Formats: sequence, C-alpha cells, structure tokens
Amino acid sequence: MIKILRQIFRTGIVTEPLHPGVDAGIRMSGRDLDETVRKRFRGSLTIRQVDAGSCNGCELEIHAINNSYYNCERFGIHFAASPRFADLLLVTGPVSRNMEIALRRTFDATPPPKMVVACGDCAIDGGVFRGGYAVMDGIANVIPVDCSIAGCPPPPDKILAALLQMTGQGKS
Repeated sequence: MIKILRQIFRTGIVTEPLHPGVDAGIRMSGRDLDETVRKRFRGSLTIRQVDAGSCNGCELEIHAINNSYYNCERFGIHFAASPRFADLLLVTGPVSRNMEIALRRTFDATPPPKMVVACGDCAIDGGVFRGGYAVMDGIANVIPVDCSIAGCPPPPDKILAALLQMTGQGKS
C-alpha cells in the first residue's frame, strides 16, 4: 500500500486542462449552478441516472461530468444509486418495452418534488430507434418530462447547462 501511495505522490496530477473557452463557460455555469443548488436543494442536488434502453453514448457523457475535467461534485451535484434519495431523474434512451414498468416504478419511488430530464435525442423522441417494435419512443410517452437535452449524445457542458436551467425553474 505504501508503495502505491509513493507512486501516486511522485506522479502527481496528470490530467490535461480544459480548453480555455470551455473551461470559462463551465466555471460560469458551475458558479450559477452551485449557487442555485445551495439555495433550492440545501446544498446538494442528487441525481438518479436511468438507462431506459440507450446505446450508452449518453451515459459516457454523463460519466464525463463526474470526471476530473468537469467535476460536478464541486457544484453540489451527486449521483445516487436509489431513486428514493433523488431530487432529479436523468433518463437516457428510448424506453424499451422491457424497461417501461421499471421506469414507472423508479419515477414512483422518487420523492416529490421530483424533476425528470430526458437526456439525448433517443430519450426525447426515440432518435434513431423511433418507430421500432421494441421501443416506446421518447420518455414522455411513459412518465412526465420537465426538461430535454438534445444531442446524440449531448456534450457534458450542455448537460451541466440543462441542470442549471432545471434547478433554476424546478418545481417546489
């Protein structure tokens, strides 16, 4: 264990910095997001991410907002494993017929006031899977949606901006 810790301290931080334009936008959105989250959610916004049948492109971008570049934790955003602790459901993918009941149960298990964000083109209207026999198309066909993030997949900065919009106008 000591050998590993020495290696970590010798190596230091090796991540690359964000492009200056992107970094400034993230910091500005993040400052506003942090302020709003502190006011409306008493310090932290808890998100339950639900994959309702996606290709995992959106999940990769959602994971990116949690990495060292975007670091959503510094803005008071946390991810929960249970919908019972969530303030917001972040749903990706066109709802597959097999996930319809599970998505409804997840929505019902989330305590009010709850918000739902459809992340990605597939979650909005089915995307490339629209009209397929195995999908219900968009999330709105199964549960009510408060905000949509367009893109295939939407970039992390767009996801953070949508979270800022949601928290600013969120239901009380």
